[in-house]
Amino acid sequence: MGQSVSRDDFEWLFTDQPHKDRREKILNLHPEIKELFGFNPTFKWHVVLLVLFQIITIPIVCQLKWPHLLILAYFFGGVINHVLSLAQHEITHNMAFGNGRPSANRWFGIFANLPLGVPMSASFKKYHILHHRYLSVDGIDPDLPTSLEAKLFCTTLGKLLWVVLQPLFYLLRPILVCPLQISRLEVYNVIIQFTFDAAVVYFYGWKPLVYLISGTLLTMGLHPIGGHLIAEHYMFRTGFETYSYYGCLNALTFNVGYHNEHHDFPAIPGCNLPKLRVIAREFYDPLPHHTSWIKVIVDFILDPSIGPYARVKREKLQ
Repeated sequence: MGQSVSRDDFEWLFTDQPHKDRREKILNLHPEIKELFGFNPTFKWHVVLLVLFQIITIPIVCQLKWPHLLILAYFFGGVINHVLSLAQHEITHNMAFGNGRPSANRWFGIFANLPLGVPMSASFKKYHILHHRYLSVDGIDPDLPTSLEAKLFCTTLGKLLWVVLQPLFYLLRPILVCPLQISRLEVYNVIIQFTFDAAVVYFYGWKPLVYLISGTLLTMGLHPIGGHLIAEHYMFRTGFETYSYYGCLNALTFNVGYHNEHHDFPAIPGCNLPKLRVIAREFYDPLPHHTSWIKVIVDFILDPSIGPYARVKREKLQ
């Protein structure tokens, strides 16, 4: 899907993001879509099972040799942790308990954070809101790569390194690009997470904690499931800033691949996004999309027309 064009700067646009306009048009033609709004009542139980499974495996993991531990983290434990990180995305949109119980969603997010090893739930909430509200706005949208990233990692080898280091950029970029005041919930998130981590080390040693954290970080980088971090907004076709993915991994990831649909209707839970696409097919079928996250990663690294510069940016209003 890449185009052979030279990229030495971002694609600067002076129009508003397309999702607001498309949402209005879809609702005018298909008002029945409002019936898809709400939350998924079974979602929280899936999350609980994943968290408990990761905790139950801790005594087993501490018996593994280090090479086997890291391999298992990459191919298995890390996949579960990545799914839990995408559960954070759903929880951020109040899909665990609904909009009427925001506090329950926030505390449930901290619970779902435990196997990840690093506190992220409360911080992800406030920065993800910026991503939706100010999509592609320079200096506000924390998902945008910085100019320094784009300059340093524009070659094939550089892009490979950038993909490997993507967890570092993803975690640090928000507080460097658009730092926000630390909330009380973030402090609680840190205290609870580090208490859990300390308990794991005290009772079972360092191996299980390394297993959990390494799995979290490895699957955000050069890993098939981590391909969604590139697929969602990197510009594989000039002028299109959001891309959906229609492939089998959606079954594991709460349909995060339906990304155009999600940005159009963030109030619709992941389980209902395929229904949205079917109802409003005339809007979504013409849009460029992905069918493989592995291909996304390969194309990003090897195609000279794609890289950190391949992003839409908008000027920040003064």
